[in-house]
Amino acid sequence: MKLAIMQPYFLPYIGYFQLIAAADKFVVYDNIEYTKKGWINRNRYLQNGKDALFSIPLKKNSDFLDVRERFIAPDFNRGKLLNQIKEAYKKAPYYEQVMPVFEKVLFCSETNLFRYILFSIQEICHQLAIETELVISSELAIDHSLKSQDKVIAICQNLCADIYINAIGGQALYSGQEFREKAIVLNFIKAKPIEYKQFSNEFVPWLSIIDVMMFNPPEKVKEYLDQYELIG
Repeated sequence: MKLAIMQPYFLPYIGYFQLIAAADKFVVYDNIEYTKKGWINRNRYLQNGKDALFSIPLKKNSDFLDVRERFIAPDFNRGKLLNQIKEAYKKAPYYEQVMPVFEKVLFCSETNLFRYILFSIQEICHQLAIETELVISSELAIDHSLKSQDKVIAICQNLCADIYINAIGGQALYSGQEFREKAIVLNFIKAKPIEYKQFSNEFVPWLSIIDVMMFNPPEKVKEYLDQYELIG
């Protein structure tokens, strides 16, 4: 069984969904510390030919809480963000098909940050016909005080995974020997270059999955999900 694990991100780039699609089960970390300057609650979209940020504002709280303990700010202006995306993509070829998906995600009534993002991941997986089972990390019967590689191996063992797939950026964090000793094959997924027409602008790579969906038919987006190589 192939397993992948990652923290939650709001409407991330297509590489995140390649990782989900490459696995049989995908564990989403909810009991991991929220990273203030990370990408959990923000991403990039195309605005006037350049990349721009969109984000989910959070209720003020300790910077040391887990993702599942953080909440969306009560004054989050969803309508403003909706209008920003509408204005940016109103002339995109698949705008009419994708905007209802974005609106459904954006106006999810959930106020807990993790559950709000998890809903968005589930919805995009549904739209892309990704059938990988999503698992919430805190629901697993493991020692949750474990860190890094030890925690990953514990999750693999708990779910009977014999192949663990990690994003390519994590190569320095893991020891293939340690995984082999536990009868687990360690692989890393490396996305191949993906380029498509974004209006008449110079291509801006690795924007939110929303950008990919706005400019490509569903069957092409599904093709992109397979444009990667696995490195042992």
